[in-house]
Amino acid sequence: MPLFDRKDKSRYASFTRRSLGMSAGMAAVFAVLGGRLYQLQIRNGNEYMTEAEENRVNQRLLAPPRGRILDRFGVELANNRRNYRVLLVSEQATEGVEAALDTIGKVIQLPDAQKKRVLHDIAMNKKFVPVPVAENLSWEEFARINMHLPYLAGVQPDVGQTRDYPFGAELSHVLGYVASVSPDDKKDADDPLLSLPGFRIGKRGIEKAYDSEVRGTAGASRVEVNAYGRVIRELSRDPGAPGQDVWLTIDKELQTFTTQRLGAESAACVVLDCQTGDVLALASTPGYDPNLFNVGISPDQWKALTTDDHKPLMNKALSGAYPPGSTFKPAMALAAVQNGLKDLHVNCTGAITLGNHQFHCWKRGGHGGVDLKRGIAQSCDVFFYEVARRLGIDKMEAAARAMGMGAATGIEIPGENSGFIPGAAWKEARFGIPWQMGETLNTGIGQGYVLATPLQLATLAARIASGRAVTPRIAHTVGTLSQPRPLADPLPFSDEAFGAVRDGMNAVCNEGGTASRWRIAEPGMEMAGKTGTAQVRVITKQERSTGVLKDTALPWKMRDHGLFVAFAPVAAPRYALACIVEHGALGHPQVQIAHDVLLFAQKRNPLGMRTAYPTNAALAAPPAPLRGRG
Repeated sequence: MPLFDRKDKSRYASFTRRSLGMSAGMAAVFAVLGGRLYQLQIRNGNEYMTEAEENRVNQRLLAPPRGRILDRFGVELANNRRNYRVLLVSEQATEGVEAALDTIGKVIQLPDAQKKRVLHDIAMNKKFVPVPVAENLSWEEFARINMHLPYLAGVQPDVGQTRDYPFGAELSHVLGYVASVSPDDKKDADDPLLSLPGFRIGKRGIEKAYDSEVRGTAGASRVEVNAYGRVIRELSRDPGAPGQDVWLTIDKELQTFTTQRLGAESAACVVLDCQTGDVLALASTPGYDPNLFNVGISPDQWKALTTDDHKPLMNKALSGAYPPGSTFKPAMALAAVQNGLKDLHVNCTGAITLGNHQFHCWKRGGHGGVDLKRGIAQSCDVFFYEVARRLGIDKMEAAARAMGMGAATGIEIPGENSGFIPGAAWKEARFGIPWQMGETLNTGIGQGYVLATPLQLATLAARIASGRAVTPRIAHTVGTLSQPRPLADPLPFSDEAFGAVRDGMNAVCNEGGTASRWRIAEPGMEMAGKTGTAQVRVITKQERSTGVLKDTALPWKMRDHGLFVAFAPVAAPRYALACIVEHGALGHPQVQIAHDVLLFAQKRNPLGMRTAYPTNAALAAPPAPLRGRG
C-alpha cells in the first residue's frame, strides 16, 4: 500500500507552494525593511543624525560688544556699560503676570506704559521665554530686586551690556544714538544680528555712519533643549568678534569748552584744523541726551524735544542752512582781486540806486571812500554791491563754489545740508525767469537765495587761511585703518588775492574793523575774521522811513542771525572757525564766543595737538606768513 495516496500528494504539493510563497513574501518584506534600514542608517544616517542633533541642540545668537568711539586723544565718547535688568518668565509667575508686574512695581518704578509693553511681549512669546521688564536699573534698584527675589515668582535678575554716552547732550549731534531695529532697517540687510530681540543699531551721527564697523560679528551659544524647546544646559559659547573702535578728530576738551560757551543759545560753532581739515569741535545747541533713546524715550520727553523752538534734535552745524550775510564777502573779495578789481574804490553814501529801487548799506550815513581792505574791515554793503555788479553772477557763483559752498562737504556724519549758491541758469530752469541785476547785488552781500551751513563757513575760513581746498573730516581711524589724508590742492586764486583778503580780515579784528572790540590781545594768538548779520525778515520802505525796528523790539524768531568766521593765529593760521547764534545778532555774542574758543584752542598745547596723529609730512612745514600785519 503506498505511503501517500494521490490526495495526500496533492495536499503536500499545495502546502509546499504556499510555504514557498510565504517564504518569498517574507524574504521580500525583509528585503524592503533591510533596504529601508540601510537607507536610514547607512545612506542617510549622517543627515538624520544631524537633524536629531539639531532638535536636541539649539544655536542661539549672541550680540557682540559694540566698538567704542574715542576722541583724538583717546577719551571714550561712547562705550558700553553693564545693563542691570529684570526679566519675567510668565509660566513661573504663579499668581499671574499682571500680579507679578504689580509686585515688581512695588519694588522699582514701573509705569503703566511699560506694563502694557511687557504684556504685549509676553503674549508674543512662548511662556517659558524670559521677557525684559525693566532695563538700565541703578545698582540700588537692582539690589532691591535681588533682596525681594524670594517673593517675586518668575522674576529673573540679569546683567547684560548697553550703550553709554558719558558726556550726554554735549556730543549728541556728533555721536548720534542707537535704538531698536525697525522693519526698514532689515530691508536689503542679511546680518542675523538685526533679528536678535533687543538688538540696537546706530540711528544718527557717527553711530549711524560707522554702524557696520562698530557693530561687530555675532557670537553663538549652543544649548541643549527638551522637546518643548526649553533650555536644559549650555554646551558651548562663542562670544563673536567685538566691533571696531572709531577714533575721531574731535578734541573733547575743546568740544566741552565750545559747547559751554554757546550755552542756552540756539547756535552752532565749528572749529577746523586749517591745514588738514580735521574737525576739532562741532557743537550745536541745545542738544539732547542720547542715553534717552538707548533706554527708551518716554512720550513726554519726545514731545518736549520736538516742540522746543530751539530745535534740540537738529544738528545746526551741518544741517542748518542760513543766509551767510557778510561772512560771504571774503569769497566775493577773492573773486574781485582775481578779476582785476583789487584797486576798486567806491564812495559809500549809505545806498545805491538800481532802477527805481534802492539798495542800502548797513550804515545809514554811509562809509565815505572805501577800498577793498576797508570794505572788508567795515563790511561796507555798497562796496560789495559794486563788486557784484562788476563781476556778474557767473563769476560770483564760480568763486563761491571754489571756496566750498553750494555743495555738501562730504563729512562722515549723515544729514549734511548742501546749502545753496544761485546762478542764472538755475533761476531760468527753476522759474523760467531771467536773472536780474538786483539779485546779483543781494548775492554779493550774502543775502537773497544764498544759503550756507556753519560747516561750510568754517571750510571757507580754512581755505582762505591755507589757500588750499581743505575739506573737513571727523573720523581719523576705524579699527586699525587710518583714513588717508593727502595734501589738499591749491585753490584757483592767486597769492595776491589771498593776501588781500587776509589783510582785510585781519583789519576786521585788529585794525579798527567791525570785530575790533573782541580782538585777541595775546601776542602771537591774534585772530582774523569777518562778522555777519543775516536778516530773516524783509524791511519795508515804510519801516525805513520811520526807523528800522531794533531786534529788542521784535519777537525772538524775527530777530537777525549773528555770524562770524575767523582763523588764528594770524601770522601762521592753524585754526579756522565759524559760529552762528540764531536770532542773536544783537551785541554780537558770536564774536565773543569765537574769541574765547580760538584763544582756548591756542593755549591748549597746540604742538601736542598737531603731533597727536601722524600726518602727511608736507603738512609739517609751517604755512607761509601773511602779507599783512600779524
